[in-house]
Formats: sequence, C-alpha cells, structure tokens
Amino acid sequence: MPLNLITDPWIPVRCTDGRRVIRPDQIAEPDVLFPDWPRADLNIACLELLIGLVYLADPVDEVEDWAERGPDPERLRAALEPLAPAFSLGGDGPRFLQDQERFEAANGKVEIASPDMLFIDSAGGNTARNNADLMVRRGRYPRLDPALAAMALFTLQSQAPAGGAGNRTSMRGGGPMVTLVQPAMPGLWHLIWANVPLGRPQGHRALPWMAPTRRSEGGVATHPPEDGNLAEAFFGMPRRLRLIFEGDQVTGVLQKPYGANYAEWEHPLTPHYRMKDGGDLLPQHPRAGAFGYRNWLGINAASHSDLRRQAAALTGYRERVDSTEGAAVIVAGWAMDNMKPRDFILSLEPLIADGETLDRIHRMVAAAEICAPALRQSLKPVMGEGTALDALREEFFLRTQGPFEALSAQPGNEAQWLDEMRQAALRIFDGAATSRLGTARITEVEGILRERNLLLRLFSGQGKLGAKLYAELRLASGEKAA
Repeated sequence: MPLNLITDPWIPVRCTDGRRVIRPDQIAEPDVLFPDWPRADLNIACLELLIGLVYLADPVDEVEDWAERGPDPERLRAALEPLAPAFSLGGDGPRFLQDQERFEAANGKVEIASPDMLFIDSAGGNTARNNADLMVRRGRYPRLDPALAAMALFTLQSQAPAGGAGNRTSMRGGGPMVTLVQPAMPGLWHLIWANVPLGRPQGHRALPWMAPTRRSEGGVATHPPEDGNLAEAFFGMPRRLRLIFEGDQVTGVLQKPYGANYAEWEHPLTPHYRMKDGGDLLPQHPRAGAFGYRNWLGINAASHSDLRRQAAALTGYRERVDSTEGAAVIVAGWAMDNMKPRDFILSLEPLIADGETLDRIHRMVAAAEICAPALRQSLKPVMGEGTALDALREEFFLRTQGPFEALSAQPGNEAQWLDEMRQAALRIFDGAATSRLGTARITEVEGILRERNLLLRLFSGQGKLGAKLYAELRLASGEKAA
C-alpha cells in the first residue's frame, strides 16, 4: 500500500524520552517536541506542512480559540481523517502534490530525473553535465524512502527556485524566508497552533491536485481566491511532478513545465516588503551569513516603515497575547544567489513587542546603519573596493551583536551603545589599516590617519553624519558612556 500522509506514521520527531515516528494527529501528544528529519530545511518545511494541515482540517474559528483550545489528539485525528483521500503519495488515484496527468505513461517522452532533484541544493541537469556543481551537489539521493520523498516533495513545491524554461518558482519565490512564532510553552502542538491562521475547514477539494492541473502557458497567473482561503498558500503546486516507484522506494521524478504561476499571494508565514510606496508586496528572502540585529526590522520586530511587513503569523500572535515574554521567532530559509543556494539560514531570535523597546531597537539599528557604511568608506582608500571591505562591514555587525542584545533590552543605554560601536569600528580599522603603516609611503600614512580621524569625529557627533548619529540615539554632542 502506498504511504498515506494522514493515516500512516511517517514523521520522525524528537520526544521527551527519545525519538519516534508519528502520524500528523500525534503532534498533539504531550511528549512530542520537534520534527527530526536529517536536514534543517526539511524540519522547517515539516512545520509549515503541519500548520497547513491543521489550517485545512480544524483551524482557528475565532481569536479566543488560540487561548482556549488545548492539544487534543482525538479531535485532531477525527478532523484530519476526511483529508486522507488526497494524501496518498503513490497509487492510481490522486497523489499528494503531484500532477493528475500520468507522465509515466508517456512512453519515454518525459525524461526521468533522479530523486536528487527534489532537494534545492542539488545540481540541476545542466549544472551536472557541465561539471559546475561547486556550491550545489549531485548524486546524493539516488533513491528515497517514501517518507523522505514526501517531505522533500513538499519542501520543493513550497520553496522552489527557478528551474529552467516553464518550471515555475514557488508562490514566495526560490528559498523564501520563513518566520514562525515559538511560544514559551514547550511542545510541538503549541508551536504549530500558535502559527495557524484564522479560517474555516476546507476539506480536500480545496487542494490543487484534486482538480485538473492548473497550467500557465502564456503566463496565465493564479491569484488568491476572493474568499480568503489560504489552503493553496500551504499546498501550492508550481511544479508539475510525478514520482516513480520501484517497490517501496522512490527512484525517479518526472517533470513537465508550466505548473501554477502564482501572483499576488501573501503567505502568512513569510515577511514581505515593497520596493517603493504603492509598489507590489514581495516575499522576503534571507541574505547569506549570520542573521543578526541588522535584519530584525520587519522580521522579528515590526518596522515603522510601510515598506516592510512582518509575517501575518507574528503580527497576529503579538496582537492577541498579553505578553510576548519567553516567546521567540524561528527564522529560516535558503539564501540564494542567482537562484543557486548559498547557505541555509536557521536562527532563533527574540519576538519584539510593540512600545518603548521597539522604538529603542529602531534607533539603535539606525545608528549602526550609519556607522557600518562609514567604517567601510574609511577603509576604502586603504583597501580599495572588493569583498574584503564587505567582510569588514559584516564583522562590525558580528562584533556588536552581543552588546546590542544586552543593551537594547533596557532603556537608557544609548551612550553605551555608541561606545560599543566606536570600539568595534576602531578595532576593525586598526587591524586592517594601521598594520600597513610600517611599509606605507608618507602620503598613504597621512591618508590612513586622516580616515581614522574622520571616524573619531563621527563618534564624537561632529559633521553631518555625526549629528545624524547622535540624533538617532537622542544624545547631546559630546555625551559619552558612563
């Protein structure tokens, strides 16, 4: 019998007493803590899948539900059971996230790809043929067990990057940023329930693979439904795929172009932004490198600008709870470069409430965004343009991450924050520039000393940038840390 994602145990999880494999309804059991797939991107996608399942089967009816409804495995199992006909991975009927057309009957006209192609960091066909897979990998997954194949299939459909002519990206583009509320209460149920949107039960007929394939030749777009149903936000099908089985193993994938071409969707688990006032709302994507305080605004802290919008799951949680104390935000996603994966970002950040703390964070981040470019500019005459300068700018943010977290938690630390930034900038400048003094010509030495003096003027509140820096921190010129 083919794997059924509703009725069969298939999800590996960590529990208070070890590890086991569960059905989706068992997330409501008290000892279940977190998914335990062999890859971080699959764990995050699994959380999104479970949130989507609860939204589809037994969502939040009204705001009070979030606080009043506790974990109830029997209720969840009964609610999920009617979805079972849509969640078989194989077989002759509808298949989970797969095209209704049976590509495998095309007499070899559709090329069979390795199951490796279900993973975002795997090499595509052209990349492998051209031996260009330096940052991506090939040949790691020649066959998959059904559970791993199901999870990889969901991950690809929900995060798909561009994949050649007609192979559509996910509705959030390739490698979207995912932000999830992690409430103070431990347990997988509480994490899932905190992120389930308001809605009404949809049933399996709301799922795209239960109807004839929605195709997009000629650029035909799929827009959000007028009734606000978000089922397809969780279970979209940008790729037309069919899995090939040998016995109980997935050994190949068939793909045809022109799946659903999603436009204007706002996914509830992803932050969004606009390029300009009145512009289209676009999904946020992670940048490569450490996720730090410079990235907080519009992600785990609300932005004062209309150009950046937190994920709906975060804003909804913040609005309905009396206190966010102990809550955090899981931030995750593939950092992409020209549709090629560079790094998978996974970070646990504080959930910042509105009010005085949020205002203080805005000002402290704005101050750092003045200092970091100024540091980079001061080193430019010494080091020239290039990635080395960008790396030193990033080092500034890394050096100040700890002080930022400590100082932003309490009021009245603006002068100390200024001093922490000054110390970090001068250490970086001295390490990169003054080491050249022994071999530099007189004019070069004069240039190094001049740039260092300009940095000191900035941190003393002098000049146009210095005045702007002090204004952001609400400091009087000449004020120093105690």
